[in-house]
Amino acid sequence: MPDNIVLIMRFHPVGGEDVSVVSEDYGGEREALEAIAQALDDRRSLVLTQARYDRETGHSGVIINLANVVSVRVVRVSKTDSAATGQYM
Repeated sequence: MPDNIVLIMRFHPVGGEDVSVVSEDYGGEREALEAIAQALDDRRSLVLTQARYDRETGHSGVIINLANVVSVRVVRVSKTDSAATGQYM
């Protein structure tokens, strides 16, 4: 993935607060959505190795339990863009 592009993933769990994760694990929205869909189909957690919660500064590994997630939004953002549209799953 180019250095100036990141993906923001917003997970919407049942009865809980939304969780935003900034990730550089995937090359684009389509690749991320396919990985999320595969994890859902396999009934396993989504493992991100180059991610951070919301606006944290350092990258770390993040595991998202998808068991109670009702929707996910993936947005591709350039550091020079002010806003971007995303795809819901």
